Amino acid sequence: MAQSNSYETVLVESFMPAKFSGKRGRVHIRPIAGGKYSPDLSVECAKRLSENYPVGTKFKLQAKLTDREGGGEYLYSSFQWPYEVVE
Repeated sequence: MAQSNSYETVLVESFMPAKFSGKRGRVHIRPIAGGKYSPDLSVECAKRLSENYPVGTKFKLQAKLTDREGGGEYLYSSFQWPYEVVE
């Protein structure tokens, strides 16, 4: 299990996936390319990031790498935590 116990600052962005994977919503959040984490990772965070800002908006938030049993790795940030709009 690839799991980190500490949260760190991560840059993420909203995007519209080419194919919908069964996840809710048309706009998703992913890590920014060139950072520590692959843009292929999903990010679980506050829905307002994907609902209240234009697609392509970049954010800075606190997250940690975690995984679900049988579901693969993803970045987790509590929906209650503050975030910063970068662009």
